[in-house]
Amino acid sequence: MATLTIRLPDDKHQRLKALAQHRHISLNKLFEEFTTQALTEFDSESRFRVLAAKDDIE
Repeated sequence: MATLTIRLPDDKHQRLKALAQHRHISLNKLFEEFTTQALTEFDSESRFRVLAAKDDIE
């Protein structure tokens, strides 16, 4: 598993911590959920573009 350091403004960090607490998850889990959502959106868009390039209506 990789480690990632993210620099954020203090106010944004506090808001994200509050969001994680509200969801009863860790800040690490919150970022994991965010990245999963972003990658899912990216994969869906990429798949759509490939199908569109092939003129595949379905």
